[in-house]
Amino acid sequence: MPTMETIRKALRSVRDPELNLNVVDLGLIYDIVLDEETNVRVVMTLTSPGCPAGEEITRDVRDTVQNLDGVGKVDVDIVWEPYWTPERIDPRVRAFLGM
Repeated sequence: MPTMETIRKALRSVRDPELNLNVVDLGLIYDIVLDEETNVRVVMTLTSPGCPAGEEITRDVRDTVQNLDGVGKVDVDIVWEPYWTPERIDPRVRAFLGM
């Protein structure tokens, strides 16, 4: 049975190909909902509405979660509020990047 921890850990393998950082540390994952039937809903954003890698990132998020043992249906919802800013990047990663 999947857990929130295993889902979040798996999502760390999904990278934004332009920034080469994972979607969790970038702060693109806003919420993960795991229901009793092991269906998963990932609420996330992209760095911008015109993100050229948006489809690739969304597909990678969906595929990564779907490939976890015991996961049912996976929905990925892209939202624009709150709008993503670099302040959403994990503080440790921001420090590493010199931000």
